[in-house]
Amino acid sequence: MDDLLKTVNERIVLCDGAMGTRLYAKGIYINQCFDLLNLTRPKLVTEVHKEYFDAGSDIIETNTYGANYVKLQKHGIEDHLEDINREGVKLAREVAGDKAWVAASIGPIGIPIEPFGKMSFDEVYDVFRQQAEAFKDTDVDCFMFETFNRLDELLQAIKAFRDLYDKPIISQITVGDDAKMPYGTTPSQAARQLEEISDVIGINCSVGPQIMLEAIIEMAKATCKPLIVQPNAGIPKMVEGRFIYLSSPEYMAEYAKRFIQYGVRIIGGCCGTDYNHISAMKAAIKALTPSRIEDVIVQTSENGKTAEAQIPIPKGQKSAFARRLLSGKYVISVEIDPPRGTNFDKVLEGAKFLKDNNIDALNIADGPRASARMSALALAKIIEEEVGIETILHYTCRDRNLLGMQSDLLGASAMGLRNVLAVTGDPPKLGDYPTATAVYDVDSVGLVQIIHRLNVGLDVAGNPIGNPCAFYIGVGANPGAIDIELEHKRLFWKIDAGAEYILTQPVFDPELYLEFMKRIKQYKIPVLAGILPLVSYKNAEFLHNEVPGMSIPFETRERMRLAGTGAAARAEGIKIAKESLDSIRKHSQGAYLIIPFGSFKSITDILE
Repeated sequence: MDDLLKTVNERIVLCDGAMGTRLYAKGIYINQCFDLLNLTRPKLVTEVHKEYFDAGSDIIETNTYGANYVKLQKHGIEDHLEDINREGVKLAREVAGDKAWVAASIGPIGIPIEPFGKMSFDEVYDVFRQQAEAFKDTDVDCFMFETFNRLDELLQAIKAFRDLYDKPIISQITVGDDAKMPYGTTPSQAARQLEEISDVIGINCSVGPQIMLEAIIEMAKATCKPLIVQPNAGIPKMVEGRFIYLSSPEYMAEYAKRFIQYGVRIIGGCCGTDYNHISAMKAAIKALTPSRIEDVIVQTSENGKTAEAQIPIPKGQKSAFARRLLSGKYVISVEIDPPRGTNFDKVLEGAKFLKDNNIDALNIADGPRASARMSALALAKIIEEEVGIETILHYTCRDRNLLGMQSDLLGASAMGLRNVLAVTGDPPKLGDYPTATAVYDVDSVGLVQIIHRLNVGLDVAGNPIGNPCAFYIGVGANPGAIDIELEHKRLFWKIDAGAEYILTQPVFDPELYLEFMKRIKQYKIPVLAGILPLVSYKNAEFLHNEVPGMSIPFETRERMRLAGTGAAARAEGIKIAKESLDSIRKHSQGAYLIIPFGSFKSITDILE
């Protein structure tokens, strides 16, 4: 496993779920010491760890949440403190191996401390220092402080461990229904105090994901540190003498996506969650932000010898589209959707019309909106041969594994296709086949790296492929993204991986676009601004509410509503498109036109 903190900055990391409620569900009643089970029922503890590991957890937490002197003393087993903590690490590592991180779970001491109780802060420090010493020479990767309802106690606990270790510290407070800690400390106040001594900061337990989202949004505004959330599966209810948590795996998965949008980097579950919740969250995370290709790329070939990269073909020699962009010519590309069947006559007719109107290249969408259509690769080759206009092949990560991707790309190169747009792809549930399996071995960042490696004559495993490919690599960007910081970070990753030009999502708010261009000015990479003429108010509402990445201002939608229907609405949509293009033209190297329903003749109206 790579360094945890490095990985947290590159992809979303999935933690495991509840230990206590899983043991409770397996027949261990609440009056027993769950931590002692490390010694008395190790197979049962291992069973829980394995459930979460098999569900896809990247972090396995030890069963040591209550293994401090004060809590163990209540059960008369304080003499076993060292054995319980060390065995907890051993059991977790046996399951995690080198495929997951092991986090030592550290909980509060469980009694009032000054000024509300007799225990002083120095004594609190000593309690945690004793537990910290128990982890010496164990194979633990980091320390996870959980469910602390007093900030001063948490600070003492972290100090005790910091004095002994330089391993990553993950600290989590707990909040109530008012999204504050029990004594009134706000998430932002906690974040500011924890920032200097904790590597990852967040919230766990006590509440479900809805309230936790409110709290983490506040925390995100107060710190630049990576964030972690581990909500309960809702509020427990007593049913026939047992506590039942009612939040479904699907509900938790939906909130996992929302947490990611607000910058959370580690997601897991607390009380009431089990392997089903973690598995659902894993699927949601994978669809939204799949792992980067560095996780699978190695630097040597299968025979163990280091393969040498070749000098890539210069950009200007890759394609006519690349040469036009590099020469400073204002470039126009238009998107074409492949047909749902095998008849491509209308597509060829549209392509010929666009060529006659001096369009530079045609974008061939790849299963747009997760629909089943003719292969984009096949259609791109047909258009280039039949019409004689260059294409930009959209290629998604959704439908192919690493082997399929490389096979397709090598085939595209052999057929002479040169321009490619690396796209993660909409998840299947948004399209015609919501139960279809998404692959997502990598996301668009990883795909760019794959293509770049082919451009220097290497496959993913580092094996030489002979002559290097000559792909001109494009990527997408969304100037109106909800989390613009994350969008900017991902765009940097794409450029760092080898991206050579950018196509943006449709621009409906020129001010957002101009601000976006200021932020990426230092990259000095050509940008084609997306332009999409609306055809009706219904069309505008659908795009705004149901198409991922689309955001249409209220004022624009209102203009379409007032325009009515039919020709008047289409004319208003073209007018809005012309206004957008006019306002941003000086700040782009080209326009990327997306024409709804194949009405290509509106192109001439927009570009007149």
